[in-house]
Amino acid sequence: MLSAAIPVSSPPAPTAGKIMLVGLGPGSQAHLTARARAAIAEADTVIGYVTYIRLVAELLEGKEIIRKSMTEELDRALEALERARQGRKVALISSGDAGVYGMAGPTFEVLFQAGWTPDAEIEVEIVPGASALNTCAALVGAPLTHDFCAISLSDLLTPWPTIARRLDAVAYADFVVALYNPKSGRRAQQIVEAQRIFLRHRRADTPVAIVKSAYRPKQHIAFTTLEHLAEADIGMLSTVLIGNSNTFVRDGLMVTPRGYANKYEVAAGERATLGGEQAGRSLSTGLAGWLETIRASGRSAAELAAEYRLPEDYVAAALTPPPGAAPS
Repeated sequence: MLSAAIPVSSPPAPTAGKIMLVGLGPGSQAHLTARARAAIAEADTVIGYVTYIRLVAELLEGKEIIRKSMTEELDRALEALERARQGRKVALISSGDAGVYGMAGPTFEVLFQAGWTPDAEIEVEIVPGASALNTCAALVGAPLTHDFCAISLSDLLTPWPTIARRLDAVAYADFVVALYNPKSGRRAQQIVEAQRIFLRHRRADTPVAIVKSAYRPKQHIAFTTLEHLAEADIGMLSTVLIGNSNTFVRDGLMVTPRGYANKYEVAAGERATLGGEQAGRSLSTGLAGWLETIRASGRSAAELAAEYRLPEDYVAAALTPPPGAAPS
């Protein structure tokens, strides 16, 4: 009598892994988003710079923890890929936002080099968090309510001439600027050079705020001016906010006007539109009004370029109405 065959079960298919690029915000538990907290809870493995691991230590019980040093970003990304290939759920953490000077960029570089695509088995999720630019601004007032940008002074991976050109361009263009990585033990001259470049275009009394360790136990906030920037206490944990030509500090608050004074006057608790302006419409000095003004001025492109601090070829093109346009 033949015995019945005993079925042999196949080994279970490996579970697809997941990489979650988690922004912790400034580091305080009060500012950790609900999704960031849930992503860390979901993870089997948490990878991060040692300081960032400490910020969320109470959330890591029972998880594999991989600590890396400051300059080991690619190693962190490689570790995350390896664990995800094993079917693990990985939280790769950054302070601030993972996509702003964080781990999102290096991780995608490693993934693409490994042949990963968005429809691959390994899922990648970016969990946003408040960047230092936002959190430091909230502590000092409202410095970012008009056009602004961020520049890192770290020349570990970016040539200094590139950084210097960016500094010069934004200083000339009157942006509010957040300087990341402004100074370290080995990089003390970069902030001096940045100050020198800005002073070519900005007044010496331009307001500057320096925030160190925002929302952490050793938080420190200081106000100074562009003239005295290089003398201030600045380190790797500092973010430097440089105001534009309209930024002011009053009663311990740094404020950049949005521009309402160009259109409205507020008196006795009521708002009135200034003469020649219309609510909900571009300023009289907006694009249409400016084109009309320069075309009717009879002045040369060179003269107008000098007045408005614009490239002469751009002004020359603006002086010529497009074909079919009504004469001004």
